[in-house]
Amino acid sequence: MKKAASLALAVSLASGSMFAQAYQAGDLILRLGATTVSPNDDSDNITLPTDPATVLRGVEVDDDTQLGIIPAMMVTDHLGFELLLATPFEHDVTVKGAPLDAGSIKHLPPTLSLQWYPRGNSSGWQPYIGVGLNYTFIYDEDASSDLKNALGELLGAEKVDLSLQDSFGLSGQVGVDIPLNENWALNAGVWYIDIDTEARIKTDIGSVKFDVDIDPWVYNFGIAYKF
Repeated sequence: MKKAASLALAVSLASGSMFAQAYQAGDLILRLGATTVSPNDDSDNITLPTDPATVLRGVEVDDDTQLGIIPAMMVTDHLGFELLLATPFEHDVTVKGAPLDAGSIKHLPPTLSLQWYPRGNSSGWQPYIGVGLNYTFIYDEDASSDLKNALGELLGAEKVDLSLQDSFGLSGQVGVDIPLNENWALNAGVWYIDIDTEARIKTDIGSVKFDVDIDPWVYNFGIAYKF
């Protein structure tokens, strides 16, 4: 009897999974989760106008995790559009090879992707891949007191401002929804986003510009709900 009950339970669970989470044209999907921006950064050297010139090895940008809010809409059984949104990310910026905190920045990286779901009209796991466009709004840049003090000593600067330009670039992604029932699923997704910006350190003595490639890997782990 126990074997028969176990077999019946297994069949029941398999059947439930089989008929869960088939995506179709017109479905709306909302994914929520912990979204981490992990920069794969690279930066030009920073040449300060001292005599002789002082050359810094560029900057590094640290990770940050925020709430991801990621709606998607199926336009066919296999194709959909997804918009990556999140609460604002904040990153500390440090000078490479020196114990110097340069400051911090905030940004919003909305990313619109066209996705392909190879199993869209079938039940069960829903893997997907996507390509898209990203526009990153960078704002609230703040030069640290360490940077201000260092440039005050090196240049005699009394005023120091940090600014970074917004960025427009391409993105790629892979992900999967793992169904729990007809509407709810677990979600895991990863994006690679091309975020290139020009940074500027402006002082009352002069300004220095240098390119920064942030190019982050973005990870989301959370839940999905199909309407």
